[in-house]
Amino acid sequence: MQPYLFPYIGYFQLINAVDKFVIYDDVNFINKGWINRNHILVNNEKHLFTLPLKKSGQNKLIKDIEIHDPEEWKIKFLKTIETSYKHSEYFKNTFEMISDILNSVDNTISGFNVYCLKIVMKYLDLRTEIVESSEVYCNSDLRSQERILDICSKENATGYFNLPGGADLYSHEIFNSKGITLKFLMPDNFTYRQFDDNFTDSLSIIDVLMFNSKERVRELLNKYVLS
Repeated sequence: MQPYLFPYIGYFQLINAVDKFVIYDDVNFINKGWINRNHILVNNEKHLFTLPLKKSGQNKLIKDIEIHDPEEWKIKFLKTIETSYKHSEYFKNTFEMISDILNSVDNTISGFNVYCLKIVMKYLDLRTEIVESSEVYCNSDLRSQERILDICSKENATGYFNLPGGADLYSHEIFNSKGITLKFLMPDNFTYRQFDDNFTDSLSIIDVLMFNSKERVRELLNKYVLS
């Protein structure tokens, strides 16, 4: 998976479901994706927040893109989080964790997002190994499915899991011919109480952590279907 910014719970369900999670950081950046954007609640409505980047574009690798004025953004973002969620049940612990994440000194979007993932994983007691593709596999000359198959081969993998967005990119028949089971993880529909009885879904993990205990979030991590 590409390194997403405070991703939704399905991303963490995928991390929890596998033995090794590969951060795909040496592929081209995608504009208007989830690498530097996500949703939280602001005034009880879905709000898109964006981490500003320096000269980002689809001809640059994710790992090479830097954050624009990171300190200024971090101050503003932390204030937004505090104002929006200060009355949520699990605000204190979650706010402290976010503050810790924002102390990251890595000013690349990939490095920052990986640091974010690891802090959230530590909080949730997730032990999955995280690997960055740029540091291990040396196969950036390959594309799409062939590159994934090469990574699986180098890892002696018997299974490859992805989220539903990858269903049109990969062939079960080709993976099976290589002795690799291809599965897609679909999060179950579930709700939790936010500020009122109206539930807003598909938000950042920040929202999930603000309204649910660590034990409850760990339960939610197992609410998915593999197909």
